[in-house]
Amino acid sequence: MMQQTLALGMRPHIVVAMPARLMDHLTNTKGFSLGTLRYLVLDGADRLLNVEFEKSFDEILNVIPKTRKTYLFSATMTKKVRKLERACLKNPVKECYLVYILKEMPGFSTMVFTRTCDATRLLALLLPNLGQRAIPISGQMNQSKRLGALNKFKAGECNILICTDVASRGLDISSVDMFMNYDIPTNSKDYIQSRKTCSCRKIRWCNITSESVRVGMVFTDREAYR
Repeated sequence: MMQQTLALGMRPHIVVAMPARLMDHLTNTKGFSLGTLRYLVLDGADRLLNVEFEKSFDEILNVIPKTRKTYLFSATMTKKVRKLERACLKNPVKECYLVYILKEMPGFSTMVFTRTCDATRLLALLLPNLGQRAIPISGQMNQSKRLGALNKFKAGECNILICTDVASRGLDISSVDMFMNYDIPTNSKDYIQSRKTCSCRKIRWCNITSESVRVGMVFTDREAYR
């Protein structure tokens, strides 16, 4: 306990703790506070509402800032986890929905459209670590790298192409199973032009936003975009 108190006195950027011990330090360790907390990560969320953790966890939620980013990880989606989700998450992160849908459609040839190069890079780092064969293409890549990524997608080496709306203009792809809008384009012309990259007539589409997820597993005639 004393070693932990000394470590907290050094004002670490990251604290990893069980709920009861963390609450113990919040109550008894002089100078220790979570008033500037920016990120809360709940690992093993399916256990956090068990009798042994629930009281301490509720107390922690009452003293940490309301304005924060919360990341919830759970091996199972039980009623308790859903309760925890409602209590902790205002707008569940889009990445969870994206990964869920991609896993439900294994092997689908999919184009994921983003609004910014930063979002493209984020997903390009995240998805491969979660078992997805994804590759990015954006305006910040040189022509050689863009062509390399496009050829890997066409050849099936990677079945997910993550691209900004602008970078996707002018691509000629013969077959795509599904379009996913990670961000909705602010410019309607970007929306239309990027979806005309595919020469196939029937596709699946999915919109993902921070407020909600709208999934349309319907076939859409490409002529509608002309």
